[in-house]
Amino acid sequence: MHYSSAGLALAHYDARAHLVVARRIIDSLTPGWQQVGAVWLPLPHLLNMLPVQIDSMYRSGASAIAISVLSSAIAAWAMSSVILRVTGSASGAIAASALLLLNPNVLYLQSTPMTEPLLFAAAMTGIALTAGWIDGHGRWPVGAGLALAAACLTRYEAWPITAAAIVLAAAALLRRGETIPGAVAASLRLALFPAVAVALFLVNSRWTVGSWFISAGFFVAENTEALGHPLVAWDQVREGLYRLSGTALVWSGYAGAVLTPIAFARSRSRAPLVLLLALAGAAALPWYAYAQGHPFRIRYDVPLVAACAALGGAAISLLWRRAQSFVAAAVVAIAIVQAHPLDHGAPLIAESQRDAANSVGRRAVTAYLAQHYDGRTIMMSMGSLGHYMQDLSAQGFRIHDFLHEGNGDIWNFAMTKPRGVVGWVAIEEEAEGGDALYLETKRHPAFLDGFTRVAEGGGVALYRARFY
Repeated sequence: MHYSSAGLALAHYDARAHLVVARRIIDSLTPGWQQVGAVWLPLPHLLNMLPVQIDSMYRSGASAIAISVLSSAIAAWAMSSVILRVTGSASGAIAASALLLLNPNVLYLQSTPMTEPLLFAAAMTGIALTAGWIDGHGRWPVGAGLALAAACLTRYEAWPITAAAIVLAAAALLRRGETIPGAVAASLRLALFPAVAVALFLVNSRWTVGSWFISAGFFVAENTEALGHPLVAWDQVREGLYRLSGTALVWSGYAGAVLTPIAFARSRSRAPLVLLLALAGAAALPWYAYAQGHPFRIRYDVPLVAACAALGGAAISLLWRRAQSFVAAAVVAIAIVQAHPLDHGAPLIAESQRDAANSVGRRAVTAYLAQHYDGRTIMMSMGSLGHYMQDLSAQGFRIHDFLHEGNGDIWNFAMTKPRGVVGWVAIEEEAEGGDALYLETKRHPAFLDGFTRVAEGGGVALYRARFY
């Protein structure tokens, strides 16, 4: 309610784009499974597929926000349960949840349709259930495996997290006295579930876009400082984490990263606590992306805030029992001072409003389209303007009013010459160097023959066919 009343719930363009992807599975010129897409992972959109067919849910994002709120609660429970189960420390468990849920950037994300909260819920539940499975690993790890599979179908950060969790599970089993062959066999059973999930995603990608995995073409390599420089990329990841949380949370996470391996070495009963280290695997994705020139996005560090919260709580749980409550209260208090929970100037909130000025500018395009729309299809790149499609829902537009990349052969045919196929063309001319339609107009000046430029604003140009 706080962020919605402030107009921030759908401020991030990706928040609106996620709603569009979920909606287009049914509401599309070519509805069907192929609309799930092959760049973003499918689980968040499948969960929200039916609710967003209701216009009010689609326009407000309410159903997706509800998923985020529930996911945050599950994540806090799962993280706390690992610490409480392994160490018996209520102070450590409560501190971990407080450090997670009182961070303004995490609190903001769980109030939006973004996918990070679902990642936290699935990954932390997978780790919690894996810790329970280690206590009686004769059973198949069905619950743990399914949770990790769900994480792998939510965000790419889950892939290195899951790989690390499987390796650490094998190490914990060895520490508990399992033989090497037994530990390997058990960890392979755990790995089967996420492996199948990733394989299904790759097959769907191949079927949908003709490529097993899309690793390029969806960003402009403008981060020249980090491009080809892994150490610079790592510094950017580190800088983003400190900006999101301050020193108290980060250093408590560092303490956990040191103390959990020590506890692993000293105590068999506490060996499963080492699983929390797997959450730090989320750093692999932004580090690799920045080294490839991906623009810096502070949002990519938010999973590391969750990792620090979990490890910080673990560190507190491993202290002298009488000191735990005092240290927990002190760390949480300092973290709140350094990053106030409802700070509207929090880094992620500021980054989420990067499109605000363009949204205002696009009102001229929206006004013209709403006044003159004649029912003919609008050609628009969903990769660049999916968030604007969601904006236009306030004027009564549905996804099947648009021709976009997800429409396959129809889009490809229109890309040769849109005249006679669509009645309108909307082009992003500025962001990320312009969209696919803009680049096509530069390569082939005759691309828009038969169309007249009728409105522009916020980097978007609207063209209307002179005849149809």
